[in-house]
Amino acid sequence: MNKSLLFIFSFFFALFSAQKGPYYQQRAEYKMDIDVDAKNFTYNGQQTLKYTNNSPDELDVVYFHLYWNAFKPGSMMDQRVASQGKNGDSRLQINGVSRLASIPKSEEGAQNIHWIKQNGKNLKFEIQETIMKVYLDTPIKANSTTTFTMEWDAVIPMQIRRSGRNNREGVDMTVTQWYPKIAEYDYDGWATFDYIGREFHAPFSDFEVNIKIDKNYVVGAGGTLENPFEVKGYETKPSIKADKNNKVTWRWTAKNMLDFAWAADRDYIVESFVILDGPKVYFVYQKSDKTKYWSEAKPYVTKFFQLMNATYGRYVYPSYSFIQGGDGGMEYGMCTMILGEAKSLEGLIGLMVHEGGHSWNQQIMAYNESVRPWMDEGFTSYYDDMIMYQLFPPATAKPNPFTESIEGYRRFVKRGIEEQAGWLGDHHDNGSAYSVASYTKGELFLVQLGYIMGEENLSTVMKEFYKEWNLKHPTDRDFMHIAQKVSGMDLTWFHHYWINTTKTIDYAVKDVKYDENSTTITLENKGTIPMPVDFSILTSDKKVVNYQIPLNMTHTWKSKDIYGDFKTMNYWPWTQKEYTLTIPYNKSQISALGIDFSQRLADINPEDNFVEVK
Repeated sequence: MNKSLLFIFSFFFALFSAQKGPYYQQRAEYKMDIDVDAKNFTYNGQQTLKYTNNSPDELDVVYFHLYWNAFKPGSMMDQRVASQGKNGDSRLQINGVSRLASIPKSEEGAQNIHWIKQNGKNLKFEIQETIMKVYLDTPIKANSTTTFTMEWDAVIPMQIRRSGRNNREGVDMTVTQWYPKIAEYDYDGWATFDYIGREFHAPFSDFEVNIKIDKNYVVGAGGTLENPFEVKGYETKPSIKADKNNKVTWRWTAKNMLDFAWAADRDYIVESFVILDGPKVYFVYQKSDKTKYWSEAKPYVTKFFQLMNATYGRYVYPSYSFIQGGDGGMEYGMCTMILGEAKSLEGLIGLMVHEGGHSWNQQIMAYNESVRPWMDEGFTSYYDDMIMYQLFPPATAKPNPFTESIEGYRRFVKRGIEEQAGWLGDHHDNGSAYSVASYTKGELFLVQLGYIMGEENLSTVMKEFYKEWNLKHPTDRDFMHIAQKVSGMDLTWFHHYWINTTKTIDYAVKDVKYDENSTTITLENKGTIPMPVDFSILTSDKKVVNYQIPLNMTHTWKSKDIYGDFKTMNYWPWTQKEYTLTIPYNKSQISALGIDFSQRLADINPEDNFVEVK
């Protein structure tokens, strides 16, 4: 190839292989007026949406989510549940039969769009199950803003999953995923995943929501109530002035959130308290003997917010509401809907800590959970276990807060139905496999990184990740960039093994030979994921001596960890199945030896990791 052609080829290769342009994110501002017919579980809605296209692309269509269209027989959600049978989400099926198939016609979910306009001009649209495709009158140019107006009515569905009327604890209305919500657009295009049962993604938005409803209802929501003296529940002596239809209007605002959710019930009571250096917290629930643990929860919730602020990053919103509703626990902007009739205080706090923890991951960090559920669920589970370990210390000491998650992962792997964590959330074939891939492997992703790079480095990574990406939409690539920068290690191999495969870690002590003044140990990699190895001995006088065997692929070795000082040995090439080290202790000086005394390594067969010296 001559020099001219080589130059041209190199230029165009660089041009098209480089990442295009700087980071951007879209922006939306909603103004809604909602008129609720509480008796018939319906409402009428009007919406003005100001949408800013910060992308470099010109948009000639936009998409909206209409989630409630899923709650009817024959919907895609119903079809998916029916096809999965007993392997599907237990909340959506009974003995393998879809609960959606038997929803009465009068209780089917519906979002009926009357019209949508762009800058006053009617637009053509088509409904594709839970997605509405809108053809624009005028394309939205890069770095410009347009205004949509629309009118619709909706039927609040039978409570099956998250949303709905008359949940099993007697809450009248859990109103979530409830309005036509514009889809996220980013470098990967429109995030237009059908609602099959998993979770959501959206652009950061501001909300102004006016909800007109029977005056006897109390509303809990994720936002700031602008007129607490005009409605029931939030002030001791409100001045409630109902209109001719016996309704009052609740005026809510929220800024820089992904979603706005609310619930309403005539028996709700509202309790609130302010956390020092944290948000104002609201408990909105039905007070009874069945919800007795809520009254004991406040100091635990206070400590939770303080620990999250200190270990991850500051909660950025002015308030947070724990609202009794839904079918288990589901997070939204500035609130969660949770079942309230807990069997124990620890059970209630565990639910509050997990759902509250999503405020950092699902809301503030705003991962695309349809694509990467392991980041939201896994990172939340990591902090969930860490904080619950501090709030409710175990009766018997454990080596770390994650031992139960690691053991649960080991048991599941041996069932032979594991699926890759990197799969799209709704496309897992087995409900248990989805849970392990998203919650457990996502959590253990961080646990293993702490083992590889050291816990102090991991703590720095999490804080730097939050600092750089809060109120944006990071991906795992953004996280890995920071992890590698902080640690100095190459970690691409680990990310790929752990997230994109179902390969496993399995090391063993293969042989031990004692000499007069030393001991030689042969270790074996019996698994399919290579890892660095922390090897330790317990001496006869009860001292722990640690050795680090680096993995060559990291190229930089761990320099410190919270589990004690260690000596670094020669690295172990990932292609090499066995490794031998010699330590300056004889048999009489050793009580036990083995791999990973900290018990953080997700080794699927730990039984052959330790040798008791007799």
